[in-house]
Amino acid sequence: MSLYEFLEATRGLNAISISVRLVLAMTLGGIIGLERGIKKRPAGMRTYMLVCIGATLVMITNQYLTYTFPYADPARLGAQVISGIGFLGVGTIIITRDRQVRGLTTAAGLWASACMGLAIGVGFYTGALIGMAFIFFVTTIMHKLDTELIRRSRAMEVYMELTDSSHIYKILDHMRESNVKVTYMEVMRPKYDNHDQNTKIALLLSLYLPTRKIHFEVLSKFGEIECVSYVEEV
Repeated sequence: MSLYEFLEATRGLNAISISVRLVLAMTLGGIIGLERGIKKRPAGMRTYMLVCIGATLVMITNQYLTYTFPYADPARLGAQVISGIGFLGVGTIIITRDRQVRGLTTAAGLWASACMGLAIGVGFYTGALIGMAFIFFVTTIMHKLDTELIRRSRAMEVYMELTDSSHIYKILDHMRESNVKVTYMEVMRPKYDNHDQNTKIALLLSLYLPTRKIHFEVLSKFGEIECVSYVEEV
């Protein structure tokens, strides 16, 4: 029996086809989740496996219902998965102390993994495999490109700690002299008190650079200012 004949045979509903689909769901979901787990994201390999397996099982159940009840809607359960997976995705999205949103890619990956599981569950193996390749490409290769673009972006978020609150004006003067536009500024308590005992106040700044520069070089310049005890990009 050729591979094509084997796959065609598994499009039906029997113990072998169910096992093949669930194993495939666990494998493809695990591949996507492994990359997220390596990056220490909220949802890792096991989470993606469970999401993909669960979505696959839903579609298998859907197929069973259409065989058992000919007038059943074959897309109803799948539609509920597509909309319902959002509750899990929301749990991975957090807002940090620096007002930064984290976990959006993980949430989107969980949703895409569920859709991949639906394709596997209905026997659409070609779509599932091609979809897995695209999802993996976006979460790995495109991540590097996205990081590089952000690293050289003219927009920049900076957290810095100052030795005295009176130095805020000194920082703003430095920004003005460097043609750096401050689009947002928030004064806050230092979050890294152990960096310098003389630290009195902290700033969260949204900046717009005059030209595209490597952000590390910009941070180095800020760190050379006498009143700055600590600086980092957020």
